[in-house]
Amino acid sequence: MRSEEHHMANERPNDIPANASGAEAAPVVIRQATVDDVAIIAPLFDAYRQFYPAAPDAEGVRHFLTHRLAQGESVIFLATLPTLAAGAPDAERAVGFTQLYPCFSSTAMRPMWILNDLFVAPEARRQGAARALLQRARAFGESVGAVELMLQTAVENHTAQALYRALGWRRDEEYDVFLLPLGG
Repeated sequence: MRSEEHHMANERPNDIPANASGAEAAPVVIRQATVDDVAIIAPLFDAYRQFYPAAPDAEGVRHFLTHRLAQGESVIFLATLPTLAAGAPDAERAVGFTQLYPCFSSTAMRPMWILNDLFVAPEARRQGAARALLQRARAFGESVGAVELMLQTAVENHTAQALYRALGWRRDEEYDVFLLPLGG
């Protein structure tokens, strides 16, 4: 349940511009990923893992993402920018992603989603991709009737925390989080 930008109620279309406010749209496009997108998500996901730090594992990453998406165990939103490659007018370059996992609130008797991963490639930071990914995750949660989205971030990740607060996220002051390592 980590996210980072620092290193970081109506049904809406799958592809939305990063700046959906009506002002001049940024070139970042957010769309829901499918199994067909694993090849372009995998390098970003592996870079994200290495930050925390996990050893590089390109094959393991492809397998993990393929399984999550094929089994419907997660939802991934992908941030892309158009490429300027000659002869490829519709080509896109993946610059970030967020991955959400489903869970449920027993007290609300409604779904919740864990925003487990948020990553924007270093060269694409400060261009609105993280904000757009978070906004798309919120729109998704609202569209499926979720009671809330949850995330965790490093205590010292003040850049990401400022963005979360600006988008309406609040720090949980009511509950502590406990982890039980299970080996492996």
